[in-house]
Amino acid sequence: MIGTAIAGEKFDTSSILNTPLLDYLVHHHALSGRPGAGPALAFSIVLVAIVCAFTGLCYAELASMIPIAGSAYTYTYATMGELVAWIIGWDLILEYAVSNMAVCVGFAAHIVDFMDWFGVHPSARWISPAFLPSGLTDLQGNAIYTPGWHLGFNFPAFLIVLLLTIVLVRGIRESAGTNNIMVLLKITAILVFIIVASRFIHPTHWHPFSPNGWSGVLTGGSIIFFTYIGFDSVSTAAEECHRPQRDVPFGILATLVVCTLLYIGVAVVLTGLIPWQTLVDDAAPVVNTLKKLSHDTGSASLNWVRLIVLCGAMMGMISSILVFQLGQARVWFAMSRDRLFPPWFGKVHPRFRTPAVATWVAGFVVAIPSGLLDIGTLADLANIGTLFAFVLVSIGVLILRYRQPERHRSFRAPGGIFVPILSIFFCVLLMSGLPVITWLRFFGWLIIGLTIYVLYSRKHSEFSSLS
Repeated sequence: MIGTAIAGEKFDTSSILNTPLLDYLVHHHALSGRPGAGPALAFSIVLVAIVCAFTGLCYAELASMIPIAGSAYTYTYATMGELVAWIIGWDLILEYAVSNMAVCVGFAAHIVDFMDWFGVHPSARWISPAFLPSGLTDLQGNAIYTPGWHLGFNFPAFLIVLLLTIVLVRGIRESAGTNNIMVLLKITAILVFIIVASRFIHPTHWHPFSPNGWSGVLTGGSIIFFTYIGFDSVSTAAEECHRPQRDVPFGILATLVVCTLLYIGVAVVLTGLIPWQTLVDDAAPVVNTLKKLSHDTGSASLNWVRLIVLCGAMMGMISSILVFQLGQARVWFAMSRDRLFPPWFGKVHPRFRTPAVATWVAGFVVAIPSGLLDIGTLADLANIGTLFAFVLVSIGVLILRYRQPERHRSFRAPGGIFVPILSIFFCVLLMSGLPVITWLRFFGWLIIGLTIYVLYSRKHSEFSSLS
């Protein structure tokens, strides 16, 4: 998503639907796309880190009130009731599913580049999404597909989901040691890119540093927020800390500082290598930039760095897809257990003891759109879904501070009500940087969810059976 955040999106005609909401509210006119942050994406990343810091503290307080592991759905069900839990559960389905679709599209782009490194060049028709809002060009700028729909299907994105779905149905146990090794390898790949590629920077590419001003910075933050999805897992460990009031903020802030510094390093180096405008609609901007530079300079070291970055990026994306597919199926399973979804979502495989039906449904729900849609469209929905969930968590903290002030909290967000209020404000601010069409799609998703709740879930839930 870093390419879209840097370069924005361009369309042939102006449209209210493709205009960021805040831009339209302030200027009252449509844009032909949305502005990119350019090199100022570094500022966007800092903005997102601030938002995540406030939200993480709220999330930690809510999680500390429930002595069980779980997602925001579990916490809200236990503290705020069924309707709010349904809304956030339905929203989490959108977040997990669409974010994984976007990761799968990015993974497919890296697989294509990996095959290219070994001289394998499949037809563009079967390795690119069917919908390309900005079209598709090669490294020389020649048009392969015009903007819009074309006959094709992104098979690498489709197949990786199905392969990992089989793995999840058969059962997978998370290993802290394995996860630490994968994180170390990913960080190593990032550092290799920053150190080696920095020798090829042209400072002239950084001027102007903020080509689209505050509008570009906000829009870039709204897009790049996708890369921080999952940070909140750090905030759920309050019950495991010896001194949660000290350890939880330190863990959240330390995680955000490290991620932010790495992201800023990538953004600064990448925008110094090539003109920021050339990154429009690129699902693998770092490796494609390395490919172009190695071709133009004839540098063998850049070609090997490209392979290292490719392997690190693909390993990271595989772990992300696994975790979010696992989380998505568990949310569906939990909602089925609470009778908000039909009981067959809760069926467990007789041999592997995994929620097989929910896992397979989640697999196809993610796999098919991954083959059809572009990364920008998918990431927008993931961003607005995640930000909305964070808003609900922050509102929940305020409500519970008022309704249940005496309830035990092993961790309490500092600053009284200011942290949850700032969390809500900054989340809504980032949401306003997303296009109007994303808001309409999101409201449509919520309306569908509330309709299902009224027609089915409310009548079959545990609360209904007790009344």
